[in-house]
Amino acid sequence: MKSLGARPDGARLERMKASPMWSGDSFRNVHPIQPGLRDLTAPKPTLSEFLCGGTRRVPSAALPSFDPTSSWSKAPGTGLRATWLGHSTVLIEIDGLRVLIDPVWGPRASPSRLAGPKRFQPVPVALRSMPHIDVVVISHDHYDHLDYPTIRELMHMDVPIVTSLGVGAHLEYWGIAPQRITELEWWQSHTIRGDKTKSGSNTELTITAAPSQHFSGRGLKDRNATLWSSMVIRTPKHSVFFSGDTGLTSEYATIRERLGKFDLVMLEVGAFHPSWGDIHLGPEHALEALALLGGGPFLPVHWGTFSLALHEWDAPVETLLALAPAQGAQLVMPRLGEPVEPSRADKVVPWWREVDSRGRGAKAAQEPVPITLPKTMPWPVD
Repeated sequence: MKSLGARPDGARLERMKASPMWSGDSFRNVHPIQPGLRDLTAPKPTLSEFLCGGTRRVPSAALPSFDPTSSWSKAPGTGLRATWLGHSTVLIEIDGLRVLIDPVWGPRASPSRLAGPKRFQPVPVALRSMPHIDVVVISHDHYDHLDYPTIRELMHMDVPIVTSLGVGAHLEYWGIAPQRITELEWWQSHTIRGDKTKSGSNTELTITAAPSQHFSGRGLKDRNATLWSSMVIRTPKHSVFFSGDTGLTSEYATIRERLGKFDLVMLEVGAFHPSWGDIHLGPEHALEALALLGGGPFLPVHWGTFSLALHEWDAPVETLLALAPAQGAQLVMPRLGEPVEPSRADKVVPWWREVDSRGRGAKAAQEPVPITLPKTMPWPVD
């Protein structure tokens, strides 16, 4: 199946083997896992629980969605604007340049278009209708972050891609020209000169890969065969942090010291479970991570699009809304497709509560169609 991707080899593999994160035949998390993040007494979900367990795992009606194209035609007044397009896909407009993060337009977080976790609703704007993109950033190779149908569309767009070490093997296998791909290991940077793009901006933008506490893989035999990263996007005027997928790690304090402070922080908050608390944040640990990063406007991502755990679909944001005020966190929670300038973000309105209200009496959204996976599949799958 082509969507599984390809294993790194040749010069790419030799570069990977030279990485301090490489251990024998795969990458590894090098930082000690904090005690208590993973509940060793909590059983991991079974396949049947993942496919059919839990309640309210999908919304009962469509989420409010906006077409952002008219807003994108005007530059943000502050120089920094973010548009959450679902899950971890965000368009960042930063000092005249546009950065598209973890673009996923495909219908499922799965190797198959016919089975697996299905997105709740389409992306607010078609990929072909996006404005000019200066660079695409991809944090790691899981299906809900590296999407084969999306990459096949991007193949026809002359846009560079910056990603984690090893992920370029998938991209080349799917038709992306090697010269368009830049792979980074932690603390490495890649700089884009604005005057060499089609944006018309002369801004210099730097993308730096930073630590995260996660894993990688698209099949049963390629676990940790490519690196996973958080990403920092900087210009001389603004700095943005994107967590990718990660558990809580004290390395966030190091990231703050080396790359902070941040004008926008995007942290994953969904797909959490006690048995894998070491490699996904969830809302409570996301607030701890935010504090370690030095604070800043906080845009939650990795929720509201796919059902990838057993918790209720809106549990991440309801928990954030309850806990953030006491911790002094500034939440930025726009609707799908709603562009927002972090420094001008208004008080949070819990817009997602309208969804189940509108869906009462209507047929609930369908659970994802089961996908045949072996009982030994490692959890989580994202």
